[in-house]
Amino acid sequence: MTENVTRAISGAVYIALLVFCTLFSTITFHILFTVFMCLSIYEFSKMTNYKSYYLFSIGGILISILFFLSQLPPINLIYLALGCVVFNTLLLFNLFKNISFHKYHKTYSHFFLYITLPFILLLSLPNFINPAKYEIVLALFIMIWCNDTFAYLVGKSIGKHKLLESVSPKKTIEGFIGGVVFTLIASIIISRFYTFFNVTLWIISALIISIFGTLGDLVESKFKREAGIKDSGNIMPGHGGVLDRLDSVIFVIPFLYILYLIYFYYA
Repeated sequence: MTENVTRAISGAVYIALLVFCTLFSTITFHILFTVFMCLSIYEFSKMTNYKSYYLFSIGGILISILFFLSQLPPINLIYLALGCVVFNTLLLFNLFKNISFHKYHKTYSHFFLYITLPFILLLSLPNFINPAKYEIVLALFIMIWCNDTFAYLVGKSIGKHKLLESVSPKKTIEGFIGGVVFTLIASIIISRFYTFFNVTLWIISALIISIFGTLGDLVESKFKREAGIKDSGNIMPGHGGVLDRLDSVIFVIPFLYILYLIYFYYA
């Protein structure tokens, strides 16, 4: 089996699993993303040479409160979302100042929260609509996939100017722009089917996904570069680990959450 075929099959299974679990029931939705969270923690602990048993002991406690927290009204999680945004901003400062992330490893709990807290916000996203609309999460994933796919295709075809060569040599400015354009198109199409958000909110969501999703990918690339590895894991043949698939999601969710809080509670 060729690498491209393996990659295609692996990607198809991942997409089918995500679509089914997100739309089938609340229970399957929560189970899927709890599993994703645990796998992301495990991969990150390996990447940073941290003791995974310690992380899983904390993870077990977090999982027990994950469902409860996600059922709270979204406004109750505003400080959690703001904390994530502040921490992500600090990561971006270090990224562009070329400051090593390794100096934070002794206070790794910060990075543990960097992975887990966005999952709590993600599980709460459907609650912005009454009754809960799990299609919100699916639509966001579609836009993230669109951004990643077209950034890669456009960059590979016409990319000449590097975006941040010291961290990710293959990413280009042309690819980034291509990702933005096609994600905006996807958001307009999505707005025709999912009318619980108006087209303006979908477009703003697409812009946030394109910008901060790309930055999240660069942040994880820096982690992997400092760890001397190409992929965070190998659970998805041809795609790497779960963290490789969810790095953009983890980084972008807090910013989207703040956007929706402003729109639904303060606008």
